[in-house]
Amino acid sequence: MEQLERILDIVNGYVWGIPLLVLLFGTHIFLTFRLGFIQKHIFRAIKLSVTRHKEGDGEISHFGALVTALAATIGTGNIVGVATAVAAGGPGAVLWMWLTGVFGIATKYSEAVLAVKYRVVRPDGTVAGGPMYALENGLGLKWLAILFAVFTAVAAFGIGNMVQANSISVMFQESFSIPKWITGLILMVITAVVILGGIKSIAKVCSVLVPFMALFYVFGCIIFLIIRHDTLLHSVEHIFTSAFTGQAAIGGFLGAGMKEAVRFGIARGLFSNESGLGSAPIVAAAAQTKDPVRQALVSSTGTFWDTVVVAAMTGIVVVNSGEWANGLKGAELTHAAFGQIHSFGPILLTVGLLTFVFSTILGWSYYGEKAVEYLFGTRSIIPYRLIWVLAVMVGSIASLQSVWAFADIANGLMAIPNLVALLLLHKVVVSETKRYFNK
Repeated sequence: MEQLERILDIVNGYVWGIPLLVLLFGTHIFLTFRLGFIQKHIFRAIKLSVTRHKEGDGEISHFGALVTALAATIGTGNIVGVATAVAAGGPGAVLWMWLTGVFGIATKYSEAVLAVKYRVVRPDGTVAGGPMYALENGLGLKWLAILFAVFTAVAAFGIGNMVQANSISVMFQESFSIPKWITGLILMVITAVVILGGIKSIAKVCSVLVPFMALFYVFGCIIFLIIRHDTLLHSVEHIFTSAFTGQAAIGGFLGAGMKEAVRFGIARGLFSNESGLGSAPIVAAAAQTKDPVRQALVSSTGTFWDTVVVAAMTGIVVVNSGEWANGLKGAELTHAAFGQIHSFGPILLTVGLLTFVFSTILGWSYYGEKAVEYLFGTRSIIPYRLIWVLAVMVGSIASLQSVWAFADIANGLMAIPNLVALLLLHKVVVSETKRYFNK
């Protein structure tokens, strides 16, 4: 296992090297300016997101598509992932993660435009969409579409399944001395009950779970920061200054200090909000809508809530606790940080992580399912669901380091074809955007 972890870390270092970081963050910035800073419409988009009415082909409502996407994105990456970024890249990683979210709104928007525009509506009313259909129908790159679908099916087991199950099983073991396999078994059973009902069942559960979990967690973080307000301003200042200082102040962009902050901030930012990953547009394509831009605006709010709000709150709490300087990592760091408020902190962390984990496993099961369906047809859905449920148990008892490394590698490979599609089809996105706002 130790040898496997070393191999995964080496591969992870190559995948998440400077080229991918530049491609990812560069795409965020490029699309932001090409779309005239689409982020300025975020409040209009939020208003649209809570409008529940059918206006076209699709399987679920605008709101259902959004909460399902949020269910998949607001997960352990918002808690353990943020702590991992701080432990590896320092407090400055929080700023880079936040910036990835701000600029990533344009990328999430663009992904959804292409997903709805190039989606396929079947005679029975079911729909299929996402980067694989944009690559095939928009660019004629069938081979790249297949690669994306393969990476998605594989990545789903990392970012959307095993990492999630691992985080909650570790926390329950440390907090309540519950064996990992018991947590894994319970999580496996309730996951199976929901995903057997398909996207409508998943969206129905997420419509109730997601608003509750997000509001509860953000409110709890605000209380935490109020209690420790005496060090809050210093912590925020430290986040900003450490993002550009240290060894990087001498060595420039390639300096070790800034390089690690940028690397882990952007990597965990992608893990948190999935902008540029190509996952969220898969469920955006299932929305009942006639206009790609309308659904894209709704979809873009997912990145805002996920990273600009929720992940940022976690980052400030972790840095403000000071526990990151003690060599703690991952779930141990979050447990120590929130544990500083003995009565309230552990409850907030437990409820937050449990609901985040479960919702993410549900959302990503749909992403992986649609990728497998694209590759092998509808007959592959049931076998994939069975394997998915079993993977929950595997993730619960696996090594944290190996699971995180596997997830990072799969995410990076999945992002590349999607970013290629976004860059080559950006004129389509710009054209659709101008048409909508001119109208």
